[in-house]
Amino acid sequence: MNRWWRLVGGLSMNLALGTLYGWSVFVAPLEARFGWKRADTSMVFTIAVIVFALSFVVAGRIQDKYGPLGCSLAGGILVSLGFYLCAYTTSLNYLYLCFGVIGGLGNGFGYATPIPVMAKWFPDKRGLAVGLAVGGYGAGSAIFGPLAQLKLIPAYGLPTTFRILGAIFLVMTMFGAFLLRNPPAGYRPAGWTPPVSKSGAAREFTPGEMLGTRTFYLMWVAYALGCSAGLMVISQLVPFAKSVGVTAGALSTMTLVVGAVGSAAGRVLSGWMSDRLGRINVLRVMIGICVVAMPALYAAGSNVAALYAAVFVVYWCYGTQVSVNGVAAADFWGLRNAGVNYGILFTAWGVAGTIGPRIGGVLYDRYHNYQAAFYTAAALAFVALLCELGARRPVSSAAYQSVGR
Repeated sequence: MNRWWRLVGGLSMNLALGTLYGWSVFVAPLEARFGWKRADTSMVFTIAVIVFALSFVVAGRIQDKYGPLGCSLAGGILVSLGFYLCAYTTSLNYLYLCFGVIGGLGNGFGYATPIPVMAKWFPDKRGLAVGLAVGGYGAGSAIFGPLAQLKLIPAYGLPTTFRILGAIFLVMTMFGAFLLRNPPAGYRPAGWTPPVSKSGAAREFTPGEMLGTRTFYLMWVAYALGCSAGLMVISQLVPFAKSVGVTAGALSTMTLVVGAVGSAAGRVLSGWMSDRLGRINVLRVMIGICVVAMPALYAAGSNVAALYAAVFVVYWCYGTQVSVNGVAAADFWGLRNAGVNYGILFTAWGVAGTIGPRIGGVLYDRYHNYQAAFYTAAALAFVALLCELGARRPVSSAAYQSVGR
């Protein structure tokens, strides 16, 4: 089967999984139905993020050892089941279990396969292929968020919407799972010859060896702080926009369309750029832009056009980190253990998803405005940039040498 069909499989899988980012669509209907508070419903997303990040490491190890099929099937079934069971929600603990734990496990196992599979099928276009596959994750909320909010919930109600989405996701993820296969050993695309590094051939790092490199820790901190900055701002966008008088229609477009498209574009186009300019170089540039975009978004205020532009850039920079770090892990530490190695690096995203929104809320409660949150996000991005400036690509030899790229 043509390798581009493998890419279609990864995209189909991630479109379904990406509805995790569309959680906000269900918050207001759930609060209206059960009388829950925002602190209660926000914990659902936090649990899902933590379970996602931790299960990713386990799933990555399983797919490295046994192949992608089992992980893909488990991920698709779990995320679909989690949505379907949410239809029967009567308590917060039940919702925490269904969306947070079961849905989080589904994301961890489902998301663990497309990146290493694409990296193996597309050594010549690795950044672009991984970007396209994970771009579906960013686009999922742009498609299914408005579908649920504007069509399904008003027409059928919240419980039936969960059932419909669960059924749709099961079809999409099963289709994707059966397309996600590793290439045969020694696979090379026709007409492609692996480039030869002046510093020697690349080597395959075990997780322990990866953890012995300075590059891992610099990239982990940069990943954690860069995504914390992005998620801090993203988590405050809705209340910030309301506070400056943005209308409900413009607000919905900003969060569900502009942000989601920006995130997907960052994953795809920054991945493509990294094939030409180098992984670390693209991360440096986009995180540097993020340092400026955070305060610019705050300064945009009620100017809807400027606000949309700044939101698009912030989401782009956030999407870049999710995409390019995955490709960099495969490039830097090899393909043999790509699943578990990136899973370990991906724990940085789990930390960011936990502390980023929390810091934003704490700063608002303390200062009663959003300036401190947005400028703190810029400061976190600046520290992430310093870490990326210090990172170098590990290469083979008994001692870990480093070369810049």
